Amino acid sequence: MSVVERRWTALLALSAVLLAGCTATPAPQPQQPRVEQRGPAGPVPAGLERYYAQKLTWESCDGYATSSEQREAFQRRTVECARLTVPLDYAKPGSRDITLGLLRRPASEQGRRLGSMIINPGGPGASGMAAAAGMVGQVRDNELGKRFDLVGFDPRGIGASQPEVRCLTDAERDELRLDTDLDYSPEGVAKSEAEEKDYATKCAERTGADVLANIGSREVAKDLDVMRSALGDEKLTYVGYSYGTRLGTVYAEAYPGNVRAMVLDGAVDPDQNPNDELIAQGAGFQKAFDAFSRWCAQRSDCALGTDATQTAKVFQRLVRPLAENPIALKDGRKLSYGDSVTAVIQTLYAETLWESLNSGLNQLSKGAGEVLMSLADNYNGRGGDGRYSNINDAFAAVRCVDDNRTNDRAVRADVERRYRQAAPFLDDGSPVVGYLDACAFWPAPVSAQPLRADLPGLPQLLVVSTTGDPATPHEAGIKLARVLRARLLTQDATRHTGFLSGNPCVDSSGVAYLVDLKVPAEGARCAG
Repeated sequence: MSVVERRWTALLALSAVLLAGCTATPAPQPQQPRVEQRGPAGPVPAGLERYYAQKLTWESCDGYATSSEQREAFQRRTVECARLTVPLDYAKPGSRDITLGLLRRPASEQGRRLGSMIINPGGPGASGMAAAAGMVGQVRDNELGKRFDLVGFDPRGIGASQPEVRCLTDAERDELRLDTDLDYSPEGVAKSEAEEKDYATKCAERTGADVLANIGSREVAKDLDVMRSALGDEKLTYVGYSYGTRLGTVYAEAYPGNVRAMVLDGAVDPDQNPNDELIAQGAGFQKAFDAFSRWCAQRSDCALGTDATQTAKVFQRLVRPLAENPIALKDGRKLSYGDSVTAVIQTLYAETLWESLNSGLNQLSKGAGEVLMSLADNYNGRGGDGRYSNINDAFAAVRCVDDNRTNDRAVRADVERRYRQAAPFLDDGSPVVGYLDACAFWPAPVSAQPLRADLPGLPQLLVVSTTGDPATPHEAGIKLARVLRARLLTQDATRHTGFLSGNPCVDSSGVAYLVDLKVPAEGARCAG
């Protein structure tokens, strides 16, 4: 996969920074499976009755974890898990069924229970089950935890859901991260495109072309409606982060009358094409890098020096040599240029990660790369055991069917040129070339459609957007709120997403909306 494509993939991976933590002694996992039927609830489309009315078997989450980190989180939380059955192709219900993993933390005050609050942490490709397990501490002591069942799900093809999207083996993923394509000749471009085509071919062979054709957000929105009914909710209460706002928007468009409440945090502009989205994101990460530079320049140990106007050049002097000479690490692996950039992107999602960025860059200046590699591993879904989640493969699979494709090499080159202008700290000085990405060879059609303008019956939603969000810039939040006629809550901060991240103003506003359907005042803002 090419340098441009790695950047394309890394910078469009919209994932929420979810904070885990629980200080109380955890309650034991439920030991015996418990069959529950709460559906059908609310509207049921013809031909889908058995899915909407299905029974769910809630049990221990031991068999649902897909990594050692998840196993630990699932065991120490008061959670239970189940599998939801949905049709692979909603146009052919019954022809082939697939399953989705669900994780639930039941409301602590069942007598006052309002229903389920379903969350999606973004990606696409992130595990909603893991996100829900990590959010138990944030909701346990407030009205959300008391009155809602917190429900996270792994969307089709992701995590515990089966079948999974899988394109590369763990060894192939490690190899890809070391692959720095420095040949910008026509032969080099042809080689890069051959690698992209090979990736698409492996995805089809290892996942199945029929699965790839039914992996997009419109199918996941249909799954979400089946879930709503099976959980016993006539209307959906939903919290979506980052890409999760796109999923929420698609659901609101398809089922406006089935929505009770939605918090859409870290908004994706529903009308923006992928190329303009990338450019806007580049500008957002440059803004976050500049904020980090000013913070860093005040420190005597700043790895980039005390002149904030020169930090982009200093940064490239530090990382650019890795393109030709990756740093050998103590465990035998090597830190590549791509991994160093990925690590920086990871830390620009939130100010709380800036200490790690400065530490990693200081270490790099001394010829070591363990800190940056750890950050890059976290971003790429590589566990301590060397196994990868399928977040990157799922990301590619969803975006390749959700988004219109760019099949013109000249356009690709222009996008790269504009991207470097928007984010000069990521300009490595290499020649600008345009070549086709894996989506150009994808074995499934695009399912993207313009958003409907009229959504009858849709209640007022809440959009949360931060002014310094690098991944989903504030302008996208303004746009989404206007398109959905939603109320916008602005947080003045440099971070990606804000709800349930510890800001009392944002959290109290979101809780009041979800519980009492009370939106903040017009023009409401939260500091910090």
